[in-house]
Amino acid sequence: MINEPSILKRAVAELDHEVGHNRLVEERDLPQLNYIKACIKEAFRLHPFAPFNFPHVSMRNTTVAGYFIPKGSHVLLSRPGLGWNPNVWTDPMRFDPDRHLDAERKQVVRSDNELRLLSFSTGRRGCPGVVFGSTITTMMLARMVQGFTWEVPQNESGVNLVENHDDLALAKPLVVIAKPRLPQHLYLKG
Repeated sequence: MINEPSILKRAVAELDHEVGHNRLVEERDLPQLNYIKACIKEAFRLHPFAPFNFPHVSMRNTTVAGYFIPKGSHVLLSRPGLGWNPNVWTDPMRFDPDRHLDAERKQVVRSDNELRLLSFSTGRRGCPGVVFGSTITTMMLARMVQGFTWEVPQNESGVNLVENHDDLALAKPLVVIAKPRLPQHLYLKG
């Protein structure tokens, strides 16, 4: 979001409108923070926290999207392969939270019958922590965006989002400048 100032500005505006400056965002605010939730979904799509879903075993011979899968095959889904696929997403490498909002750009689209986004898997074998994980991640982003202005150091042109070849971590350390934007009494004193 730091690399996309208009997106960050819109997220800040939503927080300012829904929560204000005199208190920190709370869990009860989350239902109104649709743009923040859309930003989370987009981040999960572009930068999944795990490269593959848990393996599944084909119970019978089947064909999926024209590919034959014999009974007993171990099936893995590449989350980056799905999230970055131009046959699935328009302009897939662009960070665009609006793709997760309804036509009026007001509500986050919850169901995805086409299974284009599987951050927590789906169905009866889906992650039991989906609500907890999504809530914690949304709260963390909301608090960071509400509490600070974010910018890159003057000698940098943006945040380098290139990932390691070994895992999904950034290849170079994240270096940003965070400046408080709320009244001082809202920050922890140490």
